[in-house]
Amino acid sequence: MFANAYKGRRVFVTGHTGFKGSWLAAWLLRMGATVGGYADNIPTNPSHFASTGLSGHIEDMRGDIRDRRALTGAIRGFSPEVIFHLAAQSLVRKSYEAPVETFETNMTGTLNVLEAARTCPSLRALVLITSDKCYRNDEWIWGYRETDHLGGEDPYSASKGCAEIIARSYFQSFFQDGPACATTRAGNVIGGGDWAADRIVPDCARAWNRGRPAAIRNPSATRPWQLVLEPLSGYLWLGARLLDNRNHPFNPRGEAYNFGPAAEFDNTVSGVAEALARYWPGFRVETDNAAQAGMKESTLLKLCCDKALAHLAWKATLQFDETIRYTAEWYRYFYKGEGGKKTGNILDFTLGQIAAYENAAAQRGLAWAR
Repeated sequence: MFANAYKGRRVFVTGHTGFKGSWLAAWLLRMGATVGGYADNIPTNPSHFASTGLSGHIEDMRGDIRDRRALTGAIRGFSPEVIFHLAAQSLVRKSYEAPVETFETNMTGTLNVLEAARTCPSLRALVLITSDKCYRNDEWIWGYRETDHLGGEDPYSASKGCAEIIARSYFQSFFQDGPACATTRAGNVIGGGDWAADRIVPDCARAWNRGRPAAIRNPSATRPWQLVLEPLSGYLWLGARLLDNRNHPFNPRGEAYNFGPAAEFDNTVSGVAEALARYWPGFRVETDNAAQAGMKESTLLKLCCDKALAHLAWKATLQFDETIRYTAEWYRYFYKGEGGKKTGNILDFTLGQIAAYENAAAQRGLAWAR
């Protein structure tokens, strides 16, 4: 799995208390890594991080990603070989409410990670995670490539485009030698344990658990939905390749990569809600027109992942219906099973889904799962 790159390694994850960060930390633990996490707080209640009890299995550090001195001290103290940077303000609506915080967190936070990384003697690989929304969205029908224009009209998207520009500058100016670095961009991620506001899956899970219809905004918006484990497999495989000094046809050092499902798996927001509703018989969705007022949000957004396939032999593992099933089963276990009370059971269930995903990838001949 991932060329056994993480067994026994020290891996530092920023944003480890968030949805994607906590799944990444759990996967690294499963592979035998020593994990250090850095975040300012647990962003939601409930949360995947808290429900799995991950704080008892990793070095759980608290600090603001905008505080360069504290972050640098944490990284140097942990002495990582690999860093995955996921800490961010990741909500479009909140970026309208708190634009300065969004820019400072996503731009300055990235800058601080890069500055700390270039003075960390133990570091060998750095993977920076931004977003598919870093691209200037022209509402065209084909997927955005890594060479397309960066941009963004809302503060969140613009901040992620800026983070990519900062990373590119550091790669060219300071990382030609030393740690190998790359950036990643992923589409809309779903899966168990996401309780962020204004996201279709947690909104549905919360509402249906209370016996209420789920209110959705922009139901016709089309996105490249993927299970959280899909882009994480890309991040981990990219990190493994950055650690690998052997000759390959393509060197990922200093590159940017899209990770997403095949184009035919793009679905609307309403399509995702309706698919989830099959696991909650009798529940429905309704459109919340007021929630969309004052916000500009992309109607069509998808990625071209040909570069990841060509350079890394990476492609998504699951079909759309499998993605929905993994997601729904996690929430139903949390809300209906004993896991809602016993954190150990939730961690076991999470690790079980990771194992099932690994097995599916191996059966389908994915390069990273061999």
